[in-house]
Amino acid sequence: MKSSSRPVPGVAGGRELIVIGAFAAVKLVLHLATAAHYGYFRDELYFIAQSEHLDWGYVDVAPMTAWLARLMRMLLGDSLFAIHVLPALAGAATIVLTGLLARELGGRRFAVGLACLVVLLAPVFLVDDSLLGPGALERLLWVACTYCVVLAIRRQEPRYWLLFGMLAGLGLETKHSFLFFGFGLFTGLLLTNERNRFRERHIWIAGAIALLLFLPNLVWQIHHDFPTIEGLRNVQRQQKNVVFSPSGYVFQQILMLLPTSVLVWMAGLWFYFFHEHGQRYRLLGWTYLAVLLMMIGLKGKPYYMAPLYPMLLAGGAVWIDEIANRHRWRWLRPVSVALILLPGVASAPGFLPVLPPEQAVTYMERMRLRPSKTEVGHMGALPQYFGDRFGWPEMVEAVAQAYNALPPEERAQTGILANNYGEAGAIDLLGRKYGLPKATSPHQNYFYWGPGEQKRNYIVLQDEEEHLREVCDAVEVVAVLDHPYAMQEERRPVHLCRGLRLNLKERWPRMKHWN
Repeated sequence: MKSSSRPVPGVAGGRELIVIGAFAAVKLVLHLATAAHYGYFRDELYFIAQSEHLDWGYVDVAPMTAWLARLMRMLLGDSLFAIHVLPALAGAATIVLTGLLARELGGRRFAVGLACLVVLLAPVFLVDDSLLGPGALERLLWVACTYCVVLAIRRQEPRYWLLFGMLAGLGLETKHSFLFFGFGLFTGLLLTNERNRFRERHIWIAGAIALLLFLPNLVWQIHHDFPTIEGLRNVQRQQKNVVFSPSGYVFQQILMLLPTSVLVWMAGLWFYFFHEHGQRYRLLGWTYLAVLLMMIGLKGKPYYMAPLYPMLLAGGAVWIDEIANRHRWRWLRPVSVALILLPGVASAPGFLPVLPPEQAVTYMERMRLRPSKTEVGHMGALPQYFGDRFGWPEMVEAVAQAYNALPPEERAQTGILANNYGEAGAIDLLGRKYGLPKATSPHQNYFYWGPGEQKRNYIVLQDEEEHLREVCDAVEVVAVLDHPYAMQEERRPVHLCRGLRLNLKERWPRMKHWN
């Protein structure tokens, strides 16, 4: 990442492109090499289930992930490797756009490389890009939108706002938190000279394009009485998420991006507010601060901020490189790389599924890599992003043994009732080889898919025996789940409820479980 002469603004030099391509290739290989490790993550099982019930919306997520999961399953199947190709590609593309953004801000090889290095090794990105979900794609679209904004300002080309509108619309169909980015950018435009953009038709056309693309999900939400808002209110009422103080929230930002990288992204914030060249893009600094304050006020999870950091890393890397060059502080370049590379590589096994689980537990304890919980109830030997990838095959096998041990006539009158979408998704995907019926669950979007045909008996996952005895003629423990690395809430008995005395279709509206 040796510095070179400044390239022509807005034109990517060959050396910069080589640096960008190298980091993107490493990112892609890293995630593909670990794509088949551990098991299906809880949310991945849910997204796969959604991909079999395609719609313009779901209770708790926008529809894009389900649609893309369906496409990837059609092309590659639903193996662990296959479903992880998409987030790996999104992670590599994020590095490409971060490098191009740094280049567009005036960065040379070193600046481009430093920004890409942080994106490569940041813990939050290592986790997101290892899992099928909206996180990796949402971040990619945020960075792409930021790149369009910089292009529109630097090159004085209003048409880039139209591309921004298309990408923002896709972002809204990917994750509803994209609205926060829109609000932050709107705030940044109002607080800077870029407010003059509101006099141009392109930015209004861009807003119309974004709204048009978001319209299918918005109509779905209206038609279903805004279930996403109801779910969010339930989360707040049940105090499901860990609430951080303002200082604690900022501290979590430092931890999830790699503590030493704070020097780079804080430099990026300074770059946009005070640097002679960076002030041209001051709206990006205001965008970050507006979203940060909003997330603190709304008690959002810390990782909701993650998509904003590539733009700060790009600006900070440009400024660091400029200081090293202007003041002949050559030592600043190798020191910056060492401060990111050494702790980043050392901590990576705590966020990538590279070690056997027993070794991962030991390694994380020795390196003190235990991340803070974002949800109150999640407990286990491993952090949730690892722990929720264990125990599902064993759970399905235990259910299958109990189900197939029943006499044929009783088996025909037995269903499977799951407490949450992870259990239901595991039954639906992994239970096919055992001949298990589809699971019934009132959790999240499974509620909309209904109770199905009423059965006389049910194998019940994660419920209390005392409660089951109130509604069943007989209750029997048929298995005890106790995988050492699964999350604690999944290490429970499995019950067989014979003679269910409830009419599920009548009871179903009261069983709704949205959180």
